[in-house]
Amino acid sequence: MKPRIRNQTISRMCKEKVILAVNDQFPGPAIEVTEGDSVVVHVVNESPFDMTIHWHGLFQLRNAWADGPNMVTQCPIRPGRKQTYRFNVTGQEGTLWWHAHASYHRVTVHGPLIIRPKGGTEALPFPKPDDEVTVVLGEWWNANVVDAEKEVMRGITSTISDAFTINGYPGDLYNCSG
Repeated sequence: MKPRIRNQTISRMCKEKVILAVNDQFPGPAIEVTEGDSVVVHVVNESPFDMTIHWHGLFQLRNAWADGPNMVTQCPIRPGRKQTYRFNVTGQEGTLWWHAHASYHRVTVHGPLIIRPKGGTEALPFPKPDDEVTVVLGEWWNANVVDAEKEVMRGITSTISDAFTINGYPGDLYNCSG
């Protein structure tokens, strides 16, 4: 998998806005693996911001440097640079998520991490569904998220987003939700 993080213009809530997107998708692409896999993800940062990726909920056994907290377990991926994440998926199944771990960029730089059971195992206590649809819940900010974070840090505003999203779109309760 080779996620490319870069600016993209999209339209939400009656406005066009430049956001950071991954592979020109918001939310970003699903990363699908099988329990026991060794995962290699080559992140290319074409954005104007420092960036890291956090694998939310994933056990980083003997591998904390791949966990993504900016300036905690790794240095940020500088604009125009690349980072290769390598980790094993051990003892976990289900749908987790990955997201930016720098500033408020997690608002648009995120996507599902789907861990399927090894072949021959049946992890579900019910019959296999006819279809699967991944649902990614998120938030939408009309403001620039970097500016919003600066205001929060100065105590000027709250951290309440303008809308919640389902697979990148606000629901019908918001104006211009489509």
